[in-house]
Amino acid sequence: MATDIEIVPRRRNTALVTSRPRRLDSRTAAAWVFAVIVIANALAIVWLWVYGKNISGVHGWGDLWTSIGRLTGLLSAYLALIQVLLLARLPWLERLLGFDRLTVWHRFNGKVTLYLVLAHVVFITIGYASMDGVGIPMEISRLLSNYPGMIAATVGTVLLIAVVGTSLVIVRRRLRYESWYAVHLLVYAGIALAWFHQIPTGNELTANATAANYWTALYLITVALLVWFRFLTPAYGAFRYRMRVESVTAEGPRVVSLRITGRRLDRLDARPGQFFLWRFLSRGRWWESHPFSLSEAPNGRTLRITVRAAGDFTRRVGEIPPGTRVIAEGPFGVFTEVVRRGERVLFIAGGIGITPIRAMLEQMAGDLIFIYRVVREEELIFRAELERLSRQRGFVLCFVVGDHARPEGKDLPSPAHLRHIVPDVGDRDVYLCGPPPMMRVLERNLRCAGVSRTHIHSERFAL
Repeated sequence: MATDIEIVPRRRNTALVTSRPRRLDSRTAAAWVFAVIVIANALAIVWLWVYGKNISGVHGWGDLWTSIGRLTGLLSAYLALIQVLLLARLPWLERLLGFDRLTVWHRFNGKVTLYLVLAHVVFITIGYASMDGVGIPMEISRLLSNYPGMIAATVGTVLLIAVVGTSLVIVRRRLRYESWYAVHLLVYAGIALAWFHQIPTGNELTANATAANYWTALYLITVALLVWFRFLTPAYGAFRYRMRVESVTAEGPRVVSLRITGRRLDRLDARPGQFFLWRFLSRGRWWESHPFSLSEAPNGRTLRITVRAAGDFTRRVGEIPPGTRVIAEGPFGVFTEVVRRGERVLFIAGGIGITPIRAMLEQMAGDLIFIYRVVREEELIFRAELERLSRQRGFVLCFVVGDHARPEGKDLPSPAHLRHIVPDVGDRDVYLCGPPPMMRVLERNLRCAGVSRTHIHSERFAL
C-alpha cells in the first residue's frame, strides 16, 4: 500500500487564548503530598518493626531471617492497601495526578507488593525453621497447622500471585477482558484474608495495642474510601443523572457511537479529552465497566462515546438497545487543555485515538494543527465532521494514510515528515492518542524532531 499524505489547508485560527490554563505545578505538588503521606506511613511501620525488637533482639541467623520476614510482611500488607487506593476512583487524587499516572504507579506497586509477599514467606519460613532446628518442609507443616490465619494467608498469597500474573503483558494479551477483570476482583479477597493472619500472629501488633489500633485504622480508612467512591458514589450518580442510551450510530467498519442522555449532565463538569468508566445495565454487561473517552465536547444535555470493536465486549456494543440504563464513573483524565503550555498545539491521533482529540478540536482555541494517522483510508473516523470543524474553526487538518507494516510506512510520521508538515513542531504542545505501539514510535520521532518531553501529552488506547 502506498503512503498518502493529504493536507486540508484552512485559515488558521490565530486568535489568542484569553484565559491561560493553569500549569502543571498543582499536579506536581499533589504528587509530592501523596508521596509524603505514603512514605510517612511506611516510616511509621518501620518504626513499629524496630520498636518490636526486630533489631535489638537479633542474636543469630534465625532471628535475622525472621526479622527481615516480619519487615517485608508489614510493608507488603501496607502496599497492598495502597494498591487498592490508587484505583479507588478518589476524585481529588485522580484530578490532580491523572488516571494515566495512577495506572502506572498501580502496576509498579503491584509487582513490588508481590515481591515483598514472596520475600516474607521465604524469610519467615527459613527463620522459623532455623530457630526450631527443623527442615523447611517440616516448618511449613508446623506453620500451617499451629499458627492462626496461616491457611487464609496462604490463599491470599495465591490470589495475589494470580492477580499480578494476569497483568503481565504476555499473559494479558491472551486473556479476555472479562476474565482479566474477574481475576482482579480477587485482590480484595486476598487483602481481607491477610487481615486474619496479621492481627493474631503479627509480632508488632499482638504486643502493642497502639500498633494494633493504628493497623486497624489503616484498613478501616481504606475500606471506607473504597466503599464510598467505588460503590456509593456511582450508585448516587446513577440516581442523580438517570443516564440512558439514546441512540447507537455506525461510524465506520467495526466502529459505533453511543449517545447518552440524562438529566443535569452539565453538573458532571466534564471537559473535552476526558473519559468515563461506563457500565451498561443490560444482560451480560452490568457487572463490568469499560473506559471510553468522550468523542464530542459535552453540551450539558448529552454525551457521546465512540467505540471500535477490539474485544468481546466492544464487539457487542452496537447491540446495546436504546433505552438501556447507564452508570458512568468520572470524568477522569488530565488529557485536556489544562496541561497546555502555549498558544500553538499539534494533535496526532491514530485509529480510534481520534475520540478525545475530536472533542478537544471542537472547543480549543489558538493555532492548531491535527495529524490523523491510519493504515487505510476507510479507517478515517469522523472525516466529514473533522473537515467541517476545520472549515468552521480554522485549524489545519492532515490525513496520513499508509501501512505501518511496510518499510515506507512504519515510522510515519517520521521526524522529517513532522518537520515538513509542521515546520515549528519543536515550539508546540503535542497531544498524542492512539495504540501503544504507535505512541512509542511517535514519541521517539517527536523527540528527534525537537519537541521537549514536557510538551508531549499522551493518552494511550490499549483496550
